[in-house]
Amino acid sequence: MSVKITGIGSYIPEVVVTNIDFAKHVFLNDDGTPFPIPNEEIAAKFKNITGIEERRYVTENLLTSDIGFLASQKAIAHAGIDPEKIDYIIFAHNFGDVRHGAIQTDILPSLATRVKHQLQIKNPKCVAYDILFGCPGWVEGVIQAQAFIKAGMAKCCLVIGAETLSRVVDMHDRDSMIYSDGAGASIVEYSDEDGEGILAHASATYAYDEAYYLNFGNSFNKEHDPDVRYIKMQGRKIYEFALSQVPKAMKDCLDESGIGISQIKKVLIHQANEKMDEAIIQRFYKLYGQTPPENIMPMSIHRLGNSSVATVPTLFDLLVHNEIEGHKIEKGDIILLASVGSGMNINAIVYKY
Repeated sequence: MSVKITGIGSYIPEVVVTNIDFAKHVFLNDDGTPFPIPNEEIAAKFKNITGIEERRYVTENLLTSDIGFLASQKAIAHAGIDPEKIDYIIFAHNFGDVRHGAIQTDILPSLATRVKHQLQIKNPKCVAYDILFGCPGWVEGVIQAQAFIKAGMAKCCLVIGAETLSRVVDMHDRDSMIYSDGAGASIVEYSDEDGEGILAHASATYAYDEAYYLNFGNSFNKEHDPDVRYIKMQGRKIYEFALSQVPKAMKDCLDESGIGISQIKKVLIHQANEKMDEAIIQRFYKLYGQTPPENIMPMSIHRLGNSSVATVPTLFDLLVHNEIEGHKIEKGDIILLASVGSGMNINAIVYKY
């Protein structure tokens, strides 16, 4: 018995926002004082550190559930299945539906229920629910789908990761340049073909010291309404945490799979920061006394930014459909998926395509 992804799809928003577009922003320190470096210099340093040149935002009429639905349509079409056969819809997000210009999130009903409604699925035994797991949410949703299938509770699941981070960022905070919008979705199914699909997985939550490395906080602009909250992060601590813990989780997962590191064809890491991802891959291979092969790690962050739960499924979709220059994947290839995010949560999957 195997559990594999039989369909993948994504929605990449239409609005392109370049680093230059942040030139008119008034960046502040966390105490509200003006940031002393000119915006042009901030943008140049930002690109060198993160690799991000541009990011995508949704148009004003779209919500997180809407783009999750659009990605789901593509995944269902790619899998060639009847939506009525879906047993579970698992929607990973962190902030719900936030309307343009609004200050309140909307998660009633759940985003998964909204997608089920938009897909016009009549089957009441198709169970829809959301998960909040930080950026690793889609990967965790796939792990949960596998558990349902292996337990005999399901044969087919729709797992979605979508976010509209552009609506929950503080534009006076330089970190706002990192975030973007997007959606990815996958069909996860039972298969009679042994030895394919998910070969191993690993998950962990570090909360003793790390729980609030990412949290909601007030704007750096002290004149803003204190009841309105935005994403805030301790970037240096997250960077050090990721470099310390993510390679270990990747190694635990790979060792459990019984696959040798030389067999890995691609590593798909959450697109949070190019320099961080490069450091993670270096440390991961160092655990085996090796250096990473060339072209092992496809990237989408340069033009798509960090769309949280959507980065890994979107990257997977682009890879499967040969839309990442210089990268391709073929049947039988071993890939390693890994993510890290608020919680602080980490997970990984070894997957045979």
